[in-house]
Amino acid sequence: MSDTEALVPVPDVEPGTAGPPCAYARLRAEQPVVKAQLPNGETGWLISRYEDARAAFADPRLVRPLLSAWPPREEEDAPPPCLPTFLEMTGAHHERVRRAVLPLFGRRRLEFMEPRIRTMAEELIDTMTASAEGRTADLIAAYVEPLPLRVLCETVGLPHEDRDVYLPHTLTLLGAAGLSMEEVLAALYALQDYASELIGRKEREEGEDYIHLLLAESRRAGSELTRDDVVSFVVTMLMAGYKTNMQHTGNALLALLTHPEQMRKLRDAPEGIGTAVEELLRYVPLMNAINILVAEEDFTLHGQRIRAGDAVVPVPASANRDPAAFADPDSLDLTRTPNAHIAFGHGPHACTGGHLTRLQLGTAVRVLLERLPDIELAVPAESIPWDESTPLRAPARLPVRW
Repeated sequence: MSDTEALVPVPDVEPGTAGPPCAYARLRAEQPVVKAQLPNGETGWLISRYEDARAAFADPRLVRPLLSAWPPREEEDAPPPCLPTFLEMTGAHHERVRRAVLPLFGRRRLEFMEPRIRTMAEELIDTMTASAEGRTADLIAAYVEPLPLRVLCETVGLPHEDRDVYLPHTLTLLGAAGLSMEEVLAALYALQDYASELIGRKEREEGEDYIHLLLAESRRAGSELTRDDVVSFVVTMLMAGYKTNMQHTGNALLALLTHPEQMRKLRDAPEGIGTAVEELLRYVPLMNAINILVAEEDFTLHGQRIRAGDAVVPVPASANRDPAAFADPDSLDLTRTPNAHIAFGHGPHACTGGHLTRLQLGTAVRVLLERLPDIELAVPAESIPWDESTPLRAPARLPVRW
């Protein structure tokens, strides 16, 4: 395809599904690098194959732009960009911040959270079953929706009672690819102001949450971490740690409930939950789009000339269904191994919170199957209503019985 040929639209998810869009199968086969019309009217090169997407995330020629400064604005009165989130930091800045934050999210460091997450999950199940009528309930409202926010608040140190302040702005930013720059900036400025105010409160009190730990590090003599970096940490966790995890958990539980034989095997052999979690991360997209990278120099990929300044969009939801990388990729196989999915990206900007997401999802599944071993859908799967307000679609309700 030449640069002058018609743009393709970003493939849309079929109604009533989490995706990925079926159209990516054709793109992988026929147009693995194709210029597309993005939801905000800009253009970008969609990268749909596994090897290409994985390589793009780690390619030093491709950098993440500031969400508050892309697409670039040339007006003299353009507002200043916001602080970069962790996904947008580059070079030495990114390296020094990553060195400080990454240890907090390693498997061993997070071991202390496992019993806490289990307790939260058990309490939610107990509340759900105690208030249920006829041993039926909506799993989304009772379990899926509250758990990720409680985990985030407990780990990071976000006040749960402030949720009506910060959640509306995080939900706005999840639809950023289709928003005007003014809407994006308003939400980002609001989150940045909230994070700064929250950190001011944390500076006046004792605590052991991650905000307190990072603040202590920023005050240490010789530390490379700044207070602004801690503000960026809070904004990043608000944007990445709640709604996406909530929607993915809902989709993952729906996948289990619509594959009852596999779910029963997992219930009877819970030692396989770690492997099952990796398959759920591959099978259910954490994000259908949009991962914007910007080329810093010209290069050619699959015959397409990508020029400096072009947006490049690797699509994990498509890559994780690539038959060149995964056998029978459109089938759920909770015993699949190896499973080198790229749900969390790849390379220096691989999601810092990946292990926390794994721990949370694994604990949610384990507790549900332990407490309600006979759980099943209470309605036909095709009648379930869907929340389609963000790129990651998820069930709005999940009626179950036990």
